[in-house]
Parts: sequence; C-alpha cells; structure tokens
Amino acid sequence: MIIYLHGFDSNSPGNHEKVLQLQFIDPDVRLISYSTRHPKHDMQFLLKECDKLLHQAADDRPLICGVGLGGYWAERIGFLCGIRQVIFNPNLFPEENMEGKIDRPEEYADIATKCVNNFREKNRDHCLAILSRHDEALDNQRSAAQLHHFYEIVWDEEASHKFRNIAPHLQRIKAFKTLV
Repeated sequence: MIIYLHGFDSNSPGNHEKVLQLQFIDPDVRLISYSTRHPKHDMQFLLKECDKLLHQAADDRPLICGVGLGGYWAERIGFLCGIRQVIFNPNLFPEENMEGKIDRPEEYADIATKCVNNFREKNRDHCLAILSRHDEALDNQRSAAQLHHFYEIVWDEEASHKFRNIAPHLQRIKAFKTLV
C-alpha cells in the first residue's frame, strides 16, 4: 500500500497523475485529502487516517509519499506511524512561505517544537527525498542542506515544483519500498 498526500493545491490534476504512476509500484494507492488550511487539525486528521489505513492494509511494507506541503506531512506522519517515506520537493518551511495562504502558518513552528526531538536522526534512512533542481516555488538547496545528513537525496534535472512526472523515479521508489 502507498499512501499519497497532495500538496497545497489539492485540486491539481497532477495528483491523479501521480497516483496512477504510483500504481505501477503497488496497485493499492490511497489518496488522503486534507484541508491544508489548519496545520494542527491537519496533523491530527492525517495521523488518524493513516493509522486507520495501516490497520486495514495487509502490506507489511507500506509507504507514504507526498509532494510539496504533502512532503512536509509525509515525513512527519510516516515517522510517527513507523513507515517509510518518499518526499518530492517537500515544503520544509511552511511557517515562512504559507503566510497569507493559510489561517495560522505559525502553527507549523509550534508543531516542530511539540514533535519528537531530533526526529530526523531517529528517522535516519527511512525517508527518500527527491528534489528538482528547477523548483520555482522552493529553495531545494536549502531543503537538501536540512535533509542530506539523514536521508538519501535524489536530484531531478527536469521536474518543476509540482513534480508532474515521477515515472523516472518509480524503480528507485519501488526498491526503497521493498528494502528490509
């Protein structure tokens, strides 16, 4: 099973395309739609929904994937649920760049202080970060500097922020999902 978390633009047709592409790895891909507007509520909702899906699934190696803001959540929710994560162009600093787009961006900073200390160290090697060199929305060099100590970084030379085509990375994701 693969759990897919959309980014801030939940209505983007690219979400459906990514779900279809992920089905080449595992036919059981579940999209969880969340508000994107209320971080503390989103975190509770995503934890509850992921836990429910994990209890229903027969897969002993589930995976959670997210793009942009969904990557932010996939890393944290995957860690808290004990499953591997794949994050595409994760928005690691939503408290800085979501102002004016959501009601309470400062809640992201509060979530960071309330979560497990050094969670990336405890999550070491359980997340794969795929970053595009041409992300027009985020500074992926900054993201890589935050993540490279803990996770493998794969650079994509073609994709934009929304990562419309993940097909070039499907074999790598599949290998990561099936690691023991």
